[in-house]
Amino acid sequence: MRLLHRAAGLGLAALIAGALPASAQQKVLRIAMTAADVPTTTGAPNNGFEGVRFLGYPAFEGLVLWDLSRADRPATLRAGLAESWAQDPADPKTWIFKLRPGVKFHDGADFNADAVIWNLDRYWKNDSPQFEPAGSGIARARTPIMAGYKKLDDMTVAVSTTRVASYFPYMAVYILMTSPQSFEAAGRDWSRAAALPPAGTGPFRLSKFTPRVSAELSRNEGYWDKARIPKLDRVLLLPMPEANTRLAALRSGQVDWIEVPPPDAIPSLKQAGFNVVTNSYPHVWPWFYQMGGTATPFKDVRVRQGLNYCVDRAGLVGLLNDTAEPSVGWLKPSDPNFGKPENHYGFDPGRGKALLAAAGFTPQKPLTFKVMISASGSGQMLPLPMNEYMQQNLKEACGVEVSFEVTEWNTLLTAIRQSPDAPILNGSTSVNPSSPSSDPAVAARYFLQAFVPPNGFNWGQWNDPAFEEAFAALEVAKDEAAFNAAYAKAHERLVDNPPWLYIVHDLNPRAMSRRVKSFVSAQSWFQDLVTVDLQ
Repeated sequence: MRLLHRAAGLGLAALIAGALPASAQQKVLRIAMTAADVPTTTGAPNNGFEGVRFLGYPAFEGLVLWDLSRADRPATLRAGLAESWAQDPADPKTWIFKLRPGVKFHDGADFNADAVIWNLDRYWKNDSPQFEPAGSGIARARTPIMAGYKKLDDMTVAVSTTRVASYFPYMAVYILMTSPQSFEAAGRDWSRAAALPPAGTGPFRLSKFTPRVSAELSRNEGYWDKARIPKLDRVLLLPMPEANTRLAALRSGQVDWIEVPPPDAIPSLKQAGFNVVTNSYPHVWPWFYQMGGTATPFKDVRVRQGLNYCVDRAGLVGLLNDTAEPSVGWLKPSDPNFGKPENHYGFDPGRGKALLAAAGFTPQKPLTFKVMISASGSGQMLPLPMNEYMQQNLKEACGVEVSFEVTEWNTLLTAIRQSPDAPILNGSTSVNPSSPSSDPAVAARYFLQAFVPPNGFNWGQWNDPAFEEAFAALEVAKDEAAFNAAYAKAHERLVDNPPWLYIVHDLNPRAMSRRVKSFVSAQSWFQDLVTVDLQ
């Protein structure tokens, strides 16, 4: 099957030319994103984790940050706006954060405990003047165990959770801080604050924003970590959801960096001297099964397992020119916490058809369902040709009839926070959003029964008592051995009682001009722009 392409937009050159800064002396990195629009710019970016990657962490920071400095291991955590954090010995549901002194927001305001409480009220206090419904929805979905918070002194805050959670710092990375002063300067109007520009504490500051066209980041010379002052003067972010448009922009020199190049163009890009960067990282591209709806076929575990045996993952990897690797679980088989599940998924149509037949689906009564997919988006790789491949593969291998509800990325993200039969799904009983698989905090949001929408991302309403028991042991684990043993047991249930159809793990491909230097391809969905330079 050939990858599907469309002609590049004719107005691209004019778009970039109009967005470029006048000075040719400065180092300006131009990045083509897969997003269809510029992510929101107020410190609570939409457009999934691509929004966080480009209009989150570069300009806005949390109490805890990702360590993106290495390419040879999965990213870990490091101190951010909090110098340290720990569970309260008297109450393990409470975390104490000691804040970093001397930090200022881009607008000159001081970062302190009052600013932290103000930001938490923005997300969790519905009647606060700064409450922002859109940002609140994102924050609450990513941190669904927030119970309360309070200021202990000017540089210390306490955050309480609804359950003991050893992984809470992995949720804290997504609570980004914005200057309260910038909100006041905008007349307490978030839409105006988006263009002031808004003020975070990050190594870059937002210097220009044109809706649906571009956003520009500029180096923050006053950044609190003097060892991490960016080498670039500016970064220009351009939404380009169509892969061929991004490819044409790179080849013509209109941009320096593109996310997700078309796989069939990679050999010619390398031959032309472009740098194509990939790396293994914790990210999975699946179909979610809906188990709670009234008309879903996925209540039967044999259907969910059977489909996992029907997928020719190696064929899809070949289609993607080896920019992905087969997925047979939420974690990769090489992960020490993969466990020892009973099922070892591979391309076995005979076993897949037998399981489907046992569940009542035969050539005379084929399994039929609809999947909601996006045309592009954060982490979605190349969803249209990939899903067309899946449609043909499942039909030819196991007689399964799949149709698609094609929508925009943010609509898909909205849909997976809805009830099983919500009108927005239009009859879809499966959805195709990609997901990081970086840590148990993500697993909690997707798989614990407590986090069915609107409390989290367990859209399928999956409920496995053995998983719940193992995860409870993980949450209260006091040492690494106990933590890992519980995590492996939990993951075994994700394989043997699959809530998802596991398809591939992304290898995070991006293509760059030879001018781009010193980029470290972290094993993370997020990347560090501070080290990047232009020759």
